[in-house]
Amino acid sequence: MLLLIAALQGCATRFGAPPASMAQDAAWTLQFQNLSAEPAGKLSFVASAALRPGDILLTSMPGFTGAGIELLTFAPVSHAAIYAGDGRVVEAVRAGVGERSIDEVMAEESIALVLRYPALSAEQGRRVVAYARGKTGAGFNFTGVTLQVPFAIGRRVCELPLVPAAVRDACIRGMGVFSHLAASESRLFCSQLVLQAYRHAGVPLTEADPRITSPADILHMREGDVSSLSIRKPLHYVGHLKYDRPLSVALAVH
Repeated sequence: MLLLIAALQGCATRFGAPPASMAQDAAWTLQFQNLSAEPAGKLSFVASAALRPGDILLTSMPGFTGAGIELLTFAPVSHAAIYAGDGRVVEAVRAGVGERSIDEVMAEESIALVLRYPALSAEQGRRVVAYARGKTGAGFNFTGVTLQVPFAIGRRVCELPLVPAAVRDACIRGMGVFSHLAASESRLFCSQLVLQAYRHAGVPLTEADPRITSPADILHMREGDVSSLSIRKPLHYVGHLKYDRPLSVALAVH
């Protein structure tokens, strides 16, 4: 039954090694993509003071647009942004790339969680922020977002359960070729800004083109989850800044 539900959602899977505490001869387990905003471990909360420049914020935007993104990607998040330090956030929204206070973000979003690239140095974090801020005033990538709709539907075939990770990654990147050929690199949408900032800072999160990614892709790059795309390193879950909605719009499969 779990496989049937996962197949209908296009839920990526992988075979994972048993925990170190188990016997050496314990069988490997089939792990499903975590479709919840909650991590594989314990949900924890942090204050904004614990954030570092370069940290990635994933949030659930209010309104029909945010709900549509979450429904399309089977994820509880619909927006991605970069923490710039000093209580400021850089993001790509419909008005273009801009900056606002984290207090404004918290007042507007229902869910906000923080992921961190492991061992990101202060200099690397500075370069991530510098790139993002350097894009201030750039227009929003409406073409890229529009192309995400058919792409998000089509890629479900690549994410069927039991598809090997390397095949899944190649399939998604292959299906996204028309999206990144047509979409602009100078006009940005939220997850594109995040991934391009990391790539230009010399710490790419994935080799996949940023123009075919979504906030859900970044969410599944966290530790203990199953990433649809091949990634360099799993992102560390720092904690939640806000979690007002205990139930995801997606069906969580554990």
